[in-house]
Amino acid sequence: MSSVVVALLHTLCTSFRTRAALEAEILGLRHQLQVLQRSRRRQVRLTRADRVLWVWLSRFWSGWRTTMVLVKPATVIAWHRQGFRLFWTWKSRRRLGRPSVPAELRSVIRSMSDANPLWGAPRIHGELLKLGIAVSQATVAKYMSRRRRPPSPTWRTFLANHAAQIVAADFFIVPTVRYRLLFVLVILSLDRRRLAHVAVTAHPTSAWTAQQLREAFPNNEAPRFLLHDRDSAFAAGHATIGSMGICQLRTAPRSPWQNGYVERVIGSIRRECLDHVIVLNEAGLRRILAHYKTYYQYSAPTSDWRRTLRSRGQSPSSDRLSRFRKSAGCIIVTTAASHRQPDGRHHRCRANLALHSVPGHHDDVGAISS
Repeated sequence: MSSVVVALLHTLCTSFRTRAALEAEILGLRHQLQVLQRSRRRQVRLTRADRVLWVWLSRFWSGWRTTMVLVKPATVIAWHRQGFRLFWTWKSRRRLGRPSVPAELRSVIRSMSDANPLWGAPRIHGELLKLGIAVSQATVAKYMSRRRRPPSPTWRTFLANHAAQIVAADFFIVPTVRYRLLFVLVILSLDRRRLAHVAVTAHPTSAWTAQQLREAFPNNEAPRFLLHDRDSAFAAGHATIGSMGICQLRTAPRSPWQNGYVERVIGSIRRECLDHVIVLNEAGLRRILAHYKTYYQYSAPTSDWRRTLRSRGQSPSSDRLSRFRKSAGCIIVTTAASHRQPDGRHHRCRANLALHSVPGHHDDVGAISS
């Protein structure tokens, strides 16, 4: 009964509407009936054409909300917004513009960026211009490889870059035949583990230590950092060390492992030399250490030239040197001679390599000592 009354009231209200509004309402109702008849399942399926129709009705008919019963009015509004986005996507489609960057050029930019992590867009752009590739800097920046964080060197590279600026120093004690104590100052350069200076004294004062630093690094050759322990001989020489432009790095108390390189050199001096001799006086110890320094720099397995060959992947043996010289067009004649070292235990084998030029090669004739 109530539905009949509602229908009669609705019919009475429609008598006051215009003919266009009635036609639009009839069109909407008929369309919904067709959709229901077309959908055999319980779920109502609307096609794209159905959505376009109701979007068009919502724009030209104000009473469309009262007639639409299949979906909510918000759904029709969402359809309209989606159509608006599609329309402007079609309207702003790319027709004419800048030419695209070839895939080969993009690959070259990425490979250069990966191989040189410290290069920026200006550097890569300049290198491409040298190769005759005309491309803008903005394009290079666009196709460079993106990194999550700035490039960082390895710890080995980081330490190697700073080793040339660091020297380590330390004292050790040597007893004489009369039970006097002599103090030996060892200054070691960390880049090649080279003995920069060795000095002996019976009274290691701060003034004496500062003078030894001046003798070790003359002519503005002072390093940037000096690593040492908390000995009072170093503590009183802040003014001299600071005037030389050296920054002091002190180890923690009772922590010799923090200055491990110089401690290892001191151990080598004791094991290879001082443990096998009896020191008579200060002059004798100075002479013995001078001979050992020469042995350490040029004859020991840790010498500079041997370390250089190992860093290049070569062996310091005369066999490899012979193969190298032969490959250069030379014949090598090796004669070995043994020389006794100051401690009496080590024999230095010296190979005199005489180079004789091979016909067809213009190499100088000389001698190499190892």
